[in-house]
Amino acid sequence: MTTTPIRVIVHAGFHKTGTTSLQDFLYQNKSSLAPYMAYYGKMDFLDAGTQARIYAQRPFPHRLIKFRYAFRAFLENIPDHSMIVLSRETFSGGMPGHHTLSGRLMTSYQRPAKRLAKVVISELRRRFGPSAEITFFYTTRERESWLRSVYGHLLRSIRITDDYVSFRARFPKLLGPEAEAQKLARALSPVPVMMAALEDYSSAREGPAAALLDLMAIPPELRSSLRPISRQNTANTAATQAEFLRLNREIKSKAKLKAAKAALL
Repeated sequence: MTTTPIRVIVHAGFHKTGTTSLQDFLYQNKSSLAPYMAYYGKMDFLDAGTQARIYAQRPFPHRLIKFRYAFRAFLENIPDHSMIVLSRETFSGGMPGHHTLSGRLMTSYQRPAKRLAKVVISELRRRFGPSAEITFFYTTRERESWLRSVYGHLLRSIRITDDYVSFRARFPKLLGPEAEAQKLARALSPVPVMMAALEDYSSAREGPAAALLDLMAIPPELRSSLRPISRQNTANTAATQAEFLRLNREIKSKAKLKAAKAALL
């Protein structure tokens, strides 16, 4: 065990708030940032990420235990580092708009996100000791823009047959990502929770990862040498969404629907 407390930043979501841009930026600059941090993303803990998503859809105690053991197995196989960054949006559960195993519409992150976060905290302390300095970090987005992005994603990934107005009406009490993060901050206290709005970093060279680099105090001279982000999700236009909606309504075969959607991407 090192004498200096290990810092761990857990970027736990949310979906459709620039997470892919942030993860891609950190991954493509992983070697340059290695003296300052060890970064682990989706492909580094596939099992833990999958178990977190399944728990949100099937919120049974044994599913939470499966996530705990998968996350523990990941932690047991990584070396110590003064700064560790973990990024996986499923650590907050499933994207609203999906359904649980019982058929209930998922309209909030709160219950699964809080329980998953507490498992993450306890396992990090088990691995790195009680003095580990843990921070949860959530990227957020203006509610209406976020909900439209969620709708566009679901049109592509599952069979949504509602137009946007009808879809939106299903979520009269749905919190936006910022309000979700604020509630989680209260639930996870005294573990600090930091937030960064996607809109505040739209013109930043590093995109939403800029907020994380600020949090880690990465030196300006290194930041200027890092590869900038490539813009994400530019193909999700209104015309494309309309075509996905038409396909969802007209094609009954799952296999044929999947192939037709793939042809549009």
